[in-house]
Amino acid sequence: MPPIKLGELLKQKGRINETQFEIALAEQAITGELLGEAMITLGFVSHTDIAQCLAEQSGIPFLDISGYNIPEKVLHVVHKDMAQNMRFIPLDMSDGTLTIGITDPDNLKAVDKAAGIGGKPPKVYLVDADLFEEAIEKAYYFLENPITQGISRLISAMKSEASPEGSNISSLVDYVLQDAIRRNASDVHITPTQKTMHVYYRIDGVLQYGHCLPLNARQGIITRIKILAKMDIAEQRVPQFGIFSFNFLKRKYNMRVSTIPTLHGEDISLRVLIRSGFLFRITNLGYEEDDLQKLRHLFSKPHGLIIVSGPTGGGKTTTLFAALREMDLIEKNVLSVEDPIEYRLSMIKQTEASSKVGYTYAMAGRCFLRHDPDVILVGEIIDEETAKMAVSASTTGHLVLSTLHTNDAPSSIPRLTGFAVDKNDIATTLIGVIGQRLVRKICNNCKEKYALNPGELAGMGFPELEGVVKTAYRGRGCSLCNNTGYLGRTAIGEILLVDDEIKFLISSGAPVNILRQKANERGFKTMRDNGIRKAEEGITTFAEILRVIG
Repeated sequence: MPPIKLGELLKQKGRINETQFEIALAEQAITGELLGEAMITLGFVSHTDIAQCLAEQSGIPFLDISGYNIPEKVLHVVHKDMAQNMRFIPLDMSDGTLTIGITDPDNLKAVDKAAGIGGKPPKVYLVDADLFEEAIEKAYYFLENPITQGISRLISAMKSEASPEGSNISSLVDYVLQDAIRRNASDVHITPTQKTMHVYYRIDGVLQYGHCLPLNARQGIITRIKILAKMDIAEQRVPQFGIFSFNFLKRKYNMRVSTIPTLHGEDISLRVLIRSGFLFRITNLGYEEDDLQKLRHLFSKPHGLIIVSGPTGGGKTTTLFAALREMDLIEKNVLSVEDPIEYRLSMIKQTEASSKVGYTYAMAGRCFLRHDPDVILVGEIIDEETAKMAVSASTTGHLVLSTLHTNDAPSSIPRLTGFAVDKNDIATTLIGVIGQRLVRKICNNCKEKYALNPGELAGMGFPELEGVVKTAYRGRGCSLCNNTGYLGRTAIGEILLVDDEIKFLISSGAPVNILRQKANERGFKTMRDNGIRKAEEGITTFAEILRVIG
């Protein structure tokens, strides 16, 4: 039997429909690109969708290598040229068994080569073709250019200098930023103390210590970053904000910079932003099946207001775009205003807010109403004007999606009234709130099951589980997870559906505890409930749930 063509396979697996297939063919006829690339360009599928589909067809397990830490020992065994020429990426090696990732399920040469290297049949995974090249480049670059040695060399040179050379300062800043990329950090903190500077990286939501830098480099580092971000280098008394691009290994990373004056000098925080080509589907976010049905029900509504709430970095935008992919974007006119644009999806009209030119969320939303929208996505409700615009737009037959910073889903309602939005308007328009946070997942490579000690769960704040749950899971720590025991993150969430009883309480001005009580009576499952289930299933740990929720 001849192999099924990619387009037909994607249709069979439910990744695309017939209309999308026809549009991709039309795009291909104009551009001349491969059909798969046309579908990716149009946003119908991602490289990951294709890889997962091929994995299902071939019976080879799929592995997400984004953020995967490849041990140096395996990189020394497999030369970079060999990996690139044979189209496989070495991932691990244990007891003579080489673990590899391939992008083509028919790449038997790679499997044979890996067997020859290890002496045993390799463990084979199918990986995302888009991430494949980046993962190889990053792994071997950092093998050949060790960050720690580079920073140590510069520090040694600076010790003999009263004022470090500009070239050394520039190299030191580059190393700090490259290390953030190597560690898959979302933020970098450069903190001055009385005698030194300390660098911290936020990885999977947790700060991890990075480096200690000499005091005589402090002003040079601050000045260098301020120049890159087009800040005022002479002003050290007030906070400043800026942004610059950092190009590394054929990728552009936007660095959003914030400075604040402290006792020992200016503290710098950099948010690492990369335009992601990978779009999640809601089935990959971490929600359980009954919650997935609720999400699909919410986002199928023709009008109303849907809010995703949670802290900064909680995956709110990811969830909104995953939900957008559930819609028929060919039949709906979807417009968005974001700051910044994190995901690119060609079937929606995306715009970027800019305070410099006065293009605010509120202004964009009002302009969208004259552009025949079906769905409006507002990146964040940040002020009274934006809140009133979002509610007003949802009363005129449009579905409005946005985010809020609140601790849980019910708290979003008093947050809206705090923006001076009429409670009756909120009751009329709000159809659902999704509360969400991200928790670290246990590293599958070093996961172990263990017996809980008497009183352990009660001491952690889970008294209702004491004596009921007797075993749990944790990660021992290994080279793949930087000895943290965790690798990657998943969402824990709660979905508040605004039915008639909740609407009545909102319009009556009921306090949040009454809203929460009524929701609980109607089967509302909290983030804490969701987190406990994930800890019991071995996806995360009870300690992680305690850290994130308290």
